Amino acid sequence: MPLPAEQVLISADDHLDIHAMPPDVWSSRLPKEWRTRGPRVEETPDGPWWLCDDRRVSPSGRKETGFIAAHDHGFRPGQPETRLEDMDRDGVRAQVVYGPMSTQLQMSDAGLHEQVARVYNDWAAEFQRTAPDRLILLPDIPSYDPQAATRELQRCAALGHKGAIVSSTVGRGAPLFADAWTGFWDAAEELGIPIHVHLSPSGLHSLTPRLGSWEMPAAVAVVPMQLDETLAGLIFSGVLETRPRVKFVMGEAGLGWIPYVIERLDHELHKYGSKIRDHKLQMLPSEIFARQVFTTYEDEKLGVELIPRIGVDNVMWASDYPHGDSTWPHSRTALAESSLALHGTAVLRKVTCENAARVYGFRA
Repeated sequence: MPLPAEQVLISADDHLDIHAMPPDVWSSRLPKEWRTRGPRVEETPDGPWWLCDDRRVSPSGRKETGFIAAHDHGFRPGQPETRLEDMDRDGVRAQVVYGPMSTQLQMSDAGLHEQVARVYNDWAAEFQRTAPDRLILLPDIPSYDPQAATRELQRCAALGHKGAIVSSTVGRGAPLFADAWTGFWDAAEELGIPIHVHLSPSGLHSLTPRLGSWEMPAAVAVVPMQLDETLAGLIFSGVLETRPRVKFVMGEAGLGWIPYVIERLDHELHKYGSKIRDHKLQMLPSEIFARQVFTTYEDEKLGVELIPRIGVDNVMWASDYPHGDSTWPHSRTALAESSLALHGTAVLRKVTCENAARVYGFRA
């Protein structure tokens, strides 16, 4: 049965990859002293390529040979007008977009990362102004230095950004729940801006996703679950409990593993709570999760069945445009045929629209 025409869809986890970025974003905006190291496009025997800090990153304007993608969009996702056309084709009103900074550029130099992020975040603010009621392009917060991260978070909020990504793995010394990050989370609480982490291969310990190898499917299968430590740390450390206005979003984390982990967190609090000498929770981890944590998923079966166990207010659907496993341009059909529809229209509306509208201030 098709979705009703009036059913609004908001996709809470879509992408803008480096190959689709306008080639001059950084070369035209970085301070001159950083331009030879920052992201730039150069002509090579293989065509135009993105380089960053003398490392080849990706072809420009096309996907890398062998990269799994159902549709070669070229620059379409990197131009707001053509991106909106693709959204209209898919019947999606609004998107929350994760960019290429932490997952694809992965710079090891803190100073370079900070400069490159500032340029990207300025450009992202301009990008979404084309259709502020339809596009949120999340800014990237450098994670090498918590103080620098705090400054950039405050600057991005002043630019009008409605959320921010901070890497839970790339270039990070102290984890996000360490004392060094107290000022960052205080700023997030004051600003009321949702903080995001996204799955990343850099969270893996023993598998490397290499094209043409069995390690690719093995790594991709388990990478969403690498966010479990960040989730557990943010809950048990009191970062979230003591800052009730902070919304924490796990991008592309999926669903199936979450009920088990939440059950374990509650269980271990009961087992070890009386022995805790630093921060002892006054709420159950499951209560903190229900109040403040959100997760996005794509085309998942078991996890969708478990949505009532996770919390119908905590799950946000995503089309994953323009990646190879995206439901684009048939997202409405895919949702109608998924087991999500079996939960009823009220749950369908929450997961595909209302939850994201509440987190980001979209029109529902």
